[in-house]
Amino acid sequence: MQKIILFLILFLGLHLSSFSANVMPYETDKTSTYTLGVYQAPKSITLYKQPDEKSDIIHSIKWSNENIFPQSVSFENLFLVFIPKKELGLLTVTDETEDWVEVIYNKSTGDKGWLKKDDPYRFATWINFYNMYGRKYGLYVLKGAPASVNDIRSATDDKAQLVETMNMPSRINLNVIRGNWALVSVMDMDKTAKTGYIRWRNDDGIKYLFPDIK
Repeated sequence: MQKIILFLILFLGLHLSSFSANVMPYETDKTSTYTLGVYQAPKSITLYKQPDEKSDIIHSIKWSNENIFPQSVSFENLFLVFIPKKELGLLTVTDETEDWVEVIYNKSTGDKGWLKKDDPYRFATWINFYNMYGRKYGLYVLKGAPASVNDIRSATDDKAQLVETMNMPSRINLNVIRGNWALVSVMDMDKTAKTGYIRWRNDDGIKYLFPDIK
């Protein structure tokens, strides 16, 4: 009986260890400063030193919604966003040509490589990405964002009239991205809707909010 119980514990432990959790950014990140947007990763990623298939291959990665190879690579370190149930993995893009994107493949070190585009629609600029996913899922505030991110203003200007202030919002609905500003409708803790512009990133490209993809 004890052997059966031990077997079940080991089986469940191995099963749970293969489960992949969601990966989302939760803090402001200076490594993404001046980046261009995101690329939806194919299941097989071949990274080159230069945007040329004759260039040296610097990394080859294969992944599914549960596993990644080689094991030295982790979902958390590779992807900016990883949602297993959607089989969605998004890489941060630092440069682009007509046929290639340069992506960060190690968030800890900032290591980058060139990935040949297999579909032009996999790449989205930050503004297009926020307009697409932010409008669908809403936004959340990243840890480390300045207090001024809670200032809701009448226009896309730091000196524009202060309309409201966010206080523990239950949901931030995105209407549209305009430059470094987001026109939002906020349902706050007092259950009062507040509408106006907030900064979603600063002038250096450091993001204060992120689409709440589920």
